[in-house]
This record gives sequence, C-alpha cells and structure tokens, in this order.
Amino acid sequence: MPPAFDHIRAWIFDLDNTLYPASADLFGQIDRRMTAYVARLLDVPPEQALTIQKRYFHEHGTTLSGLMAYHGVDPHEFLTDVHAIELDAIAEDARLARLIARLPGRKLVFTNGDESYAHRVLAKLGLGASFEAVHDIHACAYVPKPDPTAYAGFCARWQVDPTTALFVEDMARNLVPAKALGMTTVWIDNGSEQGPGTDLAAIDHRITDLADWLHSLLGDDL
Repeated sequence: MPPAFDHIRAWIFDLDNTLYPASADLFGQIDRRMTAYVARLLDVPPEQALTIQKRYFHEHGTTLSGLMAYHGVDPHEFLTDVHAIELDAIAEDARLARLIARLPGRKLVFTNGDESYAHRVLAKLGLGASFEAVHDIHACAYVPKPDPTAYAGFCARWQVDPTTALFVEDMARNLVPAKALGMTTVWIDNGSEQGPGTDLAAIDHRITDLADWLHSLLGDDL
C-alpha cells in the first residue's frame, strides 16, 4: 500500500456506476422506470415527466426526495418499482472481489439506492461477501447524498472516523461533503450524469476504472 494510504482504516464505496462500469447502464433502466413512475403519478406525458424527474434530482439530490417533498410518495413503493430491473448487463467480477478483499481495514457501501437492490447487484457481481454493511437511503432517513447530514449519519452509525476513511464515488458532487469531513476522496470519472454542484477541488484522486486503480495500489492480484 502506498504511504499516502497508510492511514486509511475504512474503504467506502458508492454502488451504481462505481462497483460496476457506467457502460452497463443499469441506472439507465432505473432512470426510465422513474420517468414512467412520475408520468403515472402526475398523469403527464413522458417528456414532461422526465423534466420534472430531472428537476427533482438536481434540486433535491434524488428524484425520490422531490417526490416525497411535493407529492407524499411512499419511498418503499417507489424504490421497489424503480429497482425492478434486469441485471443481465453485469457479471461476476472476480478480480475486483479479490482486490477489495485485500484492502486493509473495513469495507462498506454507501448508496442512495435501497439495501435490497444493493444486495442483488452485489450478489450478481460476486461481491456479496465483500462488505461489512450497506448504508442505504432508508438508513439516511431519506436525506440523500450530497446532503452533509447523510454523511454524518453514516459515520455515526458505523463509527467511522472520516479522517481515516476513503470514499469512492462516480458523482463528483457527492465527494464534496466527504472531503469537508476529512475523508480521502476518489472520483470515478466514467461519463455518468453529474448534475450541478460538481467541484473538482474536492477530489483527491481521479480515476476511470476501480479495479485498475486498486491494482495500482495493491500490486499483482493473481
């Protein structure tokens, strides 16, 4: 492990477009289901539903937060609906599993999705046993990243000292509060939708592929 990472005791990972390539486009499936949900809920055409969906995403961190604030949507119903997607686009990633297993310290997932969906994805990737826990949107009391209270709640629940933690994310704006707490931040720059609030000054390390980056830290993974 390079000296710059000797102090890391907790390795924290986002889920979507982080533990699998953005090119798999799982979130594209979720995005389309969210648009359809908004269209049904508000009885509006798909084009208008997409505009509303994206506005809520940009203004509230997630579409769900906007729907809860303005329309009283039940989060369990919404998340069950939008996460009912096929996972055929991803497959077991034995190399990534080996590399994560070799990281010294704790490993956790911090996602704006829900835990049941996260476990489905992790199982398909062969990462079902790789993490101590999944901290999801329910655990955040539906206050999503990048709201600072979500990070404070995560650290409190899992007793993580942010100054000895590293956070890997595909959305640069979600690294800003992590950096403010003292976490080491890693941005996977893979073309995923960013939204407003992108602050590259909050990024310590900019990468394009998680497994390749972990290999650069840990060396031969065979």
